[in-house]
Amino acid sequence: MIGMRGIIAGLALLLAAVGSVHAQQRWEPPEGVDWRTDTIFSEGTRLAAEIFSPSARSGERLPCILMAHGWGGTARGLRRDAAVFAKAGYFAVAFDYRGWGNSDPRVLLASPAPEGKPHRFRAEVIAVREVVDPVEQGRDWLNALHWLQAEPMCDTDRIGVWGSSYSGGHVLYAAAHDKRVKAVFSQVGGMDSRFVVSTDEAMARTLGDATKRARGELSYPEPGAVEVGSLRGAPIREKLMHYAPVGLARQASHAALMFVIAENEELFDNRDHAIKAHAAATGVKKLVTIPGIAHYGIYREARERAQNLAIEWFNEHL
Repeated sequence: MIGMRGIIAGLALLLAAVGSVHAQQRWEPPEGVDWRTDTIFSEGTRLAAEIFSPSARSGERLPCILMAHGWGGTARGLRRDAAVFAKAGYFAVAFDYRGWGNSDPRVLLASPAPEGKPHRFRAEVIAVREVVDPVEQGRDWLNALHWLQAEPMCDTDRIGVWGSSYSGGHVLYAAAHDKRVKAVFSQVGGMDSRFVVSTDEAMARTLGDATKRARGELSYPEPGAVEVGSLRGAPIREKLMHYAPVGLARQASHAALMFVIAENEELFDNRDHAIKAHAAATGVKKLVTIPGIAHYGIYREARERAQNLAIEWFNEHL
């Protein structure tokens, strides 16, 4: 079982700065890459998506890579990677989870609904922003896959998913629940959130929070809350306690699964995450260890290596 220290940073990605829509519109993609924004609806909530494609192949149906960040990250932080994939001939889509980046939040009624429970009414609401709810984020992945099916440039027979750190587990969840995913690329993936019940003390806190929230005595954290190390975004512990995509590798084995790990991973034990998932997978699979790097090296000195590994994997299986 992964320890608290490991999850604190291990399930996190480098935080990307969250800009306004206006700032996002000023971003200029590299030469040869077309870029635009769009909206994905996930259970009625608008998710912000950024779409990248090779300029020279405008209008063609292309193999697609769906991407999202991990703990506290947004689509802005994936632009470098998505642009590289577009240059390699892919239709790449990155999106923000509910309540993150430029996506709309889930909302709660500040007061009870009016008598008669009308279908439509005006109300004051509370926005749930910048919380880490893996169950909700997993649903966002599945709804993004639904959205892709009607995207003209997406070859729906050739869809791959890319994830890193916490989303390195989400991509396994997505593939396990949607057989339209043909290839998975998971780098330095954190795949087991049950650290929130791994000790008696942790379990007492998690179950206590769940009881208080169910009785209306505990609301969701304020946006910008920091409860895990220095990372922006508070975990909803009662959701994490049931989330362990490491156990879904066999169910996801219809897809080609690639796991990339850091040799000197200091934030969690790879044997409880990618190595365990790789061992359980029954289909096409590959495990690659990048030597000499720790967790965050995947975004620094090994970033180009990881990008090339992803392109090679998707080229082979999409």
